[in-house]
Amino acid sequence: MTRFVSGEAEMEENPILKASLSMASDIPLYAQLTGIIKNTITSGTLRVGDLLPSEAELCDKFEISRNTVRQAIGSLEEAGFVVRKRGKGTFVADPSTRRKGVQYSFTTEISSMGKHPSSTLVSFDIIDPAPKIKRLMALEDGVIRLDGEPFAGPVIYTRVRNVDNEPLILETSYYPQHIYPNLTREMLETHSFYSLLYHVGVVPFAAEDSYEAVTLGEYEAKLLGCVPGAAAFHHQRRTTMENGLVYECTSSYMRGDRVRLDVCFQKSGTSFTRVVD
Repeated sequence: MTRFVSGEAEMEENPILKASLSMASDIPLYAQLTGIIKNTITSGTLRVGDLLPSEAELCDKFEISRNTVRQAIGSLEEAGFVVRKRGKGTFVADPSTRRKGVQYSFTTEISSMGKHPSSTLVSFDIIDPAPKIKRLMALEDGVIRLDGEPFAGPVIYTRVRNVDNEPLILETSYYPQHIYPNLTREMLETHSFYSLLYHVGVVPFAAEDSYEAVTLGEYEAKLLGCVPGAAAFHHQRRTTMENGLVYECTSSYMRGDRVRLDVCFQKSGTSFTRVVD
């Protein structure tokens, strides 16, 4: 582990590498590794800014695949425990960032149910969106970027969210290309998109959600492993920064045979939960 003290690097063995995984456990290996790293952070053994072992070191120490390591780091990154800096490594994040604005992680949500989450990227393109999407994102023709340059067009990417290796959600997301112009398909396959945006100062502050009961078309049904006409929930989310600017619009189809939406009304407020069968 590298810890910086008064501008000088202090080298010592990383406590994460002292732990071990159980191959006989029913808990997935990535979830065990996630727990080890999270415990070292929440206990204070690793402090803000401390460097985590590299992917290669974790693979060698625990005798696991690179994909397993990336899944564990990705879940911690989405939950705000770590940040990845290109060319430098993965570091313990400032916990205050986990308390600001909208906090949502598909990986954390599904893992908390004792299930195995994963994602499959279907497509990645730069497009001129439909008028409806432009309106939702306040990107109508003639809009000028914050840096004074004309709007160039958003990025759209589609992925299937899997639970226990079965497709659950078909998710299509749009974001203005200029807020992260160097995004690539490979980066989306190995990093949390929200964590990438965090590095350039884009932090989710508020979100507007809507749900609608629908039936699946042929395209959606094929990707979700259903028959056309199957029942589903259509979920639309528009996310904004603290200054009110919309930076993401997501449209999702959730299989109606595997998802239940529970709403709890209490004196203190209303809570909303998705339950996956």
